[in-house]
This record gives sequence, C-alpha cells and structure tokens, in this order.
Amino acid sequence: MVLKVLPYALTVCKVADLADIDMTSEFYFIGKTDEELSLVCKTEDMPSKTTEYEHGWKGFRIEGELDFSLIGILSKLSTILAKEKIGIFAVSTYNTDYILVKEEQFDKAIKALKKNGYGIV
Repeated sequence: MVLKVLPYALTVCKVADLADIDMTSEFYFIGKTDEELSLVCKTEDMPSKTTEYEHGWKGFRIEGELDFSLIGILSKLSTILAKEKIGIFAVSTYNTDYILVKEEQFDKAIKALKKNGYGIV
C-alpha cells in the first residue's frame, strides 16, 4: 500500500458557522454533528472565526480508491503508529482515508510505516 504525503501544514478546528469556511480552498474536510462543526484545513486557510483550533498537523493519504469491502486498513495503520506512541487524527472520504499526525511525530511515523512495508511518496 502506498501513502502520499500531503505537502502542507494542517489545522484542526471548530467553527460556529459554515459560512466562515472558504469552500474554494484546495483541501478541507468538514464534519458536522448535533454537537459541533469541525474543520480540517490547510493552516493558511483556517477561518478567522474559530471557537477552538490546533495547529501543527501533517498528513498523508492512502493512494487509490479504497473499496468498501476492504477491512482493517485504518486499524493496521493506527496499530503501527500506536506501538510507536504516535497519536493520529483520521479522516475518511468516499474514496480513501487520510491520517494526520502532529508535525513533531511525522518523521517517526513515516519511518515506522516504511519499516512495516508501506510505500511513501
């Protein structure tokens, strides 16, 4: 399996209103529940109106479109990283999954994944 490094810094934040999010940005992920409105975006695209935020994330994408019948992809990745004491923030889309780790842990995460047979591009 191949993982592609995202070439930008990411921020995870909470926003009060969808109108505060720049929907023309190249990369963003919105999660809305009955309790919150969360956003993952390029740090440079973070809305000025956020209720909470955390900078300092880097990420990678699992390359290719993942079939829904595939089992355990995130589990395998998170287990490898958990053994190295690396926390993750996972985001899933229709096509694939994204794994975010804190910038200071990113190189360690890449080394652990390569050691376990993942290709990194």
